Amino acid sequence: MLEKEVINFERTAIVGIVTQNQNEEKLQEYLDELEFLTFTAGGEVIKRFSQKMERPNPKTFVGTGKIDEINLFVKENAISTVIFDDELTPSQQKNISRIIDCKILDRTNLILDIFAQRAETSYARTQVELAQCQYLLPRLSGLWTHLERQKGGIGMRGPGETEIETDRRIVRDRISLLKDKIKTIDKQMSIQRSNRGAMVRVALVGYTNVGKSTLMNAIGKSDVFVENKLFATLDTTVRKVVIKNLPFLLSDTVGFIRKLPTQLVDSFKSTLDEVREADLLLHVVDISHPDFEDHIESVNQTLLEIKSNDKPTIMVFNKIDAYKHLTIDEDDLITEKTRRHYTLDEWKQTWMSNVGQDKALFISATQKENFEEFREIVYEAVRQIHITRFPYNKFLYPDYKDAVEKEEE
Repeated sequence: MLEKEVINFERTAIVGIVTQNQNEEKLQEYLDELEFLTFTAGGEVIKRFSQKMERPNPKTFVGTGKIDEINLFVKENAISTVIFDDELTPSQQKNISRIIDCKILDRTNLILDIFAQRAETSYARTQVELAQCQYLLPRLSGLWTHLERQKGGIGMRGPGETEIETDRRIVRDRISLLKDKIKTIDKQMSIQRSNRGAMVRVALVGYTNVGKSTLMNAIGKSDVFVENKLFATLDTTVRKVVIKNLPFLLSDTVGFIRKLPTQLVDSFKSTLDEVREADLLLHVVDISHPDFEDHIESVNQTLLEIKSNDKPTIMVFNKIDAYKHLTIDEDDLITEKTRRHYTLDEWKQTWMSNVGQDKALFISATQKENFEEFREIVYEAVRQIHITRFPYNKFLYPDYKDAVEKEEE
């Protein structure tokens, strides 16, 4: 008889603050996402802490009263990890660790940990290790509090480098070694990309966990790993896809997230080269998520950072089968109608109607709803790019409807 695998989740608490730039509602959205990130990393959130402040406390991120409250809760409830929603400075991390006797992480550290779990190939592991080393370097002092720094004077002359200086040198050497390794792999990957010839390249982009890999599997009949967790895909997968008789290359890229660590954007530059070199972007959006408009904004911001915001883009609103809107009872005269109450048809009449004809699609990748319309629009967009590049190939690839009629004959 097979034994059931028991997964021991780490007991964690999460901390966020309400500031001038981040109201209560926005904080709850971020903490929901942080809780999902914690679950993905293997933790169970026991309690959330929040505090209203004009700006983060430079010493302990939150106020002294709140840090004591968190410390008391950690001791009484056997909490092993406390995770902060924003990136902590090295001094904040050191000061908090002196007060609270457990693991102290921030959002960046948590995302890096998930990336380290998910990295399968040598290339992904190298990219993650580089990001981790860059994050670790300024924080090394906090790890060696039991070792004295070098001091001058009688009795203090002697050994030369202390352990912390040695460690810093090791990490710096490791960073330069990893950068060289990434340069070599980048060269190999650019040669791979150039060997793909003149085929039209289409890239799936979008927030993490919106269904890009599921869509890739549905169109490309490939077998890309899919899981309902954040950052299930780290390595770029490229597949040749044929719709009717028109071939093109489709790549599945790493998902974006709000407050994406800068170290990751830097170290994953070459993975994002698939997006930079694409001829067409399919921006996949999880319309069933209450904050999908924020997700679109985050993805557009990242595309702007990697200078890919001006590419032809088709908006693909996925998971319409899971979309649920709030309802107001007929006799309810108090509740105001908000965006959360919009039906799908009402959404289609908003800014989505201005995206442009054949530029916004509503599908379900798992149920294959509206899939024929999706295939037609992608076919026409790829065909347009192809015949612009090779005008003499115009007769090879007819309009989608003509191609369907030819098949039926």
